[in-house]
Amino acid sequence: MEQRLEKVTEWLQKQDIDLCFIQSKENVFYLTHFYTNPHERLIGVFLFKEHEPFFICPHMEVSQARAAGWSYDLMGYSDHEDPWELIKNRLKKQRITVQKLAIEQDVTPYIRVETLLRMTENPQILSAEGFLNQLRVIKDEKEIEIMKEAAKLADFGVQIGMEALKHGVTEMEVLATIEFELKKKGIREMSFSTMVLFGEKSGDPHGNPGLRTLHEGDFVLFDLGVILDGYCSDITRTVVFKKANEKQKNIYDTVLQAQMAALKHSRPGKRIGDLDMIARQIITEAGYGEYFPHRLGHGLGINVHEYPSMSYTNEEYLKEGMIYTVEPGIYVPSIGGVRIEDDVLITKEGNETLTKFPKEFTIVK
Repeated sequence: MEQRLEKVTEWLQKQDIDLCFIQSKENVFYLTHFYTNPHERLIGVFLFKEHEPFFICPHMEVSQARAAGWSYDLMGYSDHEDPWELIKNRLKKQRITVQKLAIEQDVTPYIRVETLLRMTENPQILSAEGFLNQLRVIKDEKEIEIMKEAAKLADFGVQIGMEALKHGVTEMEVLATIEFELKKKGIREMSFSTMVLFGEKSGDPHGNPGLRTLHEGDFVLFDLGVILDGYCSDITRTVVFKKANEKQKNIYDTVLQAQMAALKHSRPGKRIGDLDMIARQIITEAGYGEYFPHRLGHGLGINVHEYPSMSYTNEEYLKEGMIYTVEPGIYVPSIGGVRIEDDVLITKEGNETLTKFPKEFTIVK
């Protein structure tokens, strides 16, 4: 935590920024180790180029924030209090003048920006996202350790899902079984809404599970992940129930070939956009280019979707310590879809795939 705060302070000093206000639950967690969902209540970290930081949160969460390791000033407030008045008085008492203000421009509510501007006499506003993204994109040893464990639990979730497949079972029944077994292992929250899609419904990349029942010859697509100690995992596997035709096998083999090619080129110094292009070319040459509508993947960490975007337009380069997904897919209407997704860590030598559930073409008997 201390090193992260020091890096932000150094950035503020270098950029001559007087105040940085951080209020997203993800970045608050990154800087304080306190993971919470504040709902409509204000929770935020105030960092300065020349003063020690302070943290504000509801009184009901002060003890948890302190237990998480925050050692600087911690301001609590009750629901009947206006936290902005407390902040205003704090800035006034310390005689802090703000000519440059950094915020999370993408996620800070306009009303909060307005309030900050009123109490700081209209400073110049800058974005903190770019700098914070660069900090968060390189995972440290502790983060990597947690994400490896989260990946193991994602593997477990797929295994449970496959074992739950039987004639007549519904998507929601399989989904419920997966999440029930994960909760028995201590998982309180999934990375996103778990997807279990049968047959033609697997042809929708972000389909919604429902009461569709399972039949012979159906594709079954599992897409799931867990949140463990504040960090996400994300895996997709696709299988066929009871029997498969050549079209299904051809689609699957094409996606697997595309994924393996992208993984082979995942190493430090590789242009991110090239990975997407490599996978996309394989799928296009097989005649399915129009059925691969999304990017190759996304960064992974505190958020399930975070920086960087694994799109062919991305001109940035892979660095040791990055973790992201590689998840090409083909989605054919009326037939269904195949997506194969793994969580990938860039190492000094190349990469390590954190999710390890088998991905050879599988017919579940």
